[in-house]
Amino acid sequence: MDVWQQPADEALLAGLATGDADAAAGFVRRFQGRVYGLAVTILGDPAAAEDVAQETFVRAWRHATTYDPRRGAVSTWLLTIARNLALDRARLKGSRPVDPEFVVSLLERGSSDGYPDITSRVADRERLRELLVALPPQQRRALVLATYFGRTAKEIGELDGTPVGTVKTRIRDGLLKLRSRLEVEDESA
Repeated sequence: MDVWQQPADEALLAGLATGDADAAAGFVRRFQGRVYGLAVTILGDPAAAEDVAQETFVRAWRHATTYDPRRGAVSTWLLTIARNLALDRARLKGSRPVDPEFVVSLLERGSSDGYPDITSRVADRERLRELLVALPPQQRRALVLATYFGRTAKEIGELDGTPVGTVKTRIRDGLLKLRSRLEVEDESA
């Protein structure tokens, strides 16, 4: 099948729901790189990411009939399942300190497997990286842990030995600084 005749994501998902083996294989082939890439980015553990990717496709198969195209693209729906499973797995593994610079380096690298990944959605990765690096370290760490790793303010407070209110303030202040800097850059462009 050439590039111009590839079935739509929705058709592959419908085939998955009905038990069509070819559609199921096509669905997995189309999304396996993105699902695995997201899981390994969140977990930092290839073996755990493989488990999460497999569970993602099992859940997609079980819940394919609940997909509603009015709520978003198939890829968004599937990556949301993967993200939630990866975050659940990360929480089960227990809290471990994460260096925000590690996440910034992931943003710089992007995807190397030929598939677009979560970082490809950032229109200007370098700009975002520079803005994150410019934040005070405590704000940057809290913001990265909350937004990229899905940690709650309570979890971040426990990791850092900081009161929850302080963590919430750091996250809010970091977001406000990023927003302000982005608005200034947009106005000057």
